Amino acid sequence: MMKLAVLAAAAGSAAAFAPASNGRAATSLAADKSQAIPFLPAPKNCEGYVGNVGFDPLSISEYFPVDYLREAELKHGRMCQLAWLGYVAVDLGLRVPGYPEAMSGATSATVHDAAVDFGAMGNIFIWIAIAEMTSWIGVSQMLQGSGREPGDFGFGKQYLEGKSEEQINKIKLQEISHCRAAMLAFSGVVTQSVLFEKGFPYF
Repeated sequence: MMKLAVLAAAAGSAAAFAPASNGRAATSLAADKSQAIPFLPAPKNCEGYVGNVGFDPLSISEYFPVDYLREAELKHGRMCQLAWLGYVAVDLGLRVPGYPEAMSGATSATVHDAAVDFGAMGNIFIWIAIAEMTSWIGVSQMLQGSGREPGDFGFGKQYLEGKSEEQINKIKLQEISHCRAAMLAFSGVVTQSVLFEKGFPYF
């Protein structure tokens, strides 16, 4: 009897240090994994943002404010949407009134060198610098806690009036999805046009 009692006590002590076998622990571990990259942990700082799928393989969100990162994502995405449209439009022959004759024969892939020779790059730089300095006012205020949402410059907000939070979030998701697709699309269209040296559709 004494031996059985000792064995039972030892078994009970060992069981106390054994991992608990319940579904809650497994569910918790699965929930902590990134949706986009399942073998990496989900970035905690990105939670609550529309369009978050846990994609942050370099853990950038741990070092920079996520509002600032979302601002940059929206900004680059919006620019790439315009850039893709402009890139293709030029290669389809569209020119704005007053376009310099010296650059009229250039394609989107070759216009950089033509613009440098013409002296247009300095003018372009100045306008970009003005836009950057102006937009930084809103970004700076946002980072100081003004309550401004990333990417909000007051344009088109009338389209959100009267809509529910769910509807607004759906529109935000559509925008961020188009922004991400546009960044990939613009990278692809530039690469394709340079590699094959052909006009639209670049193959």
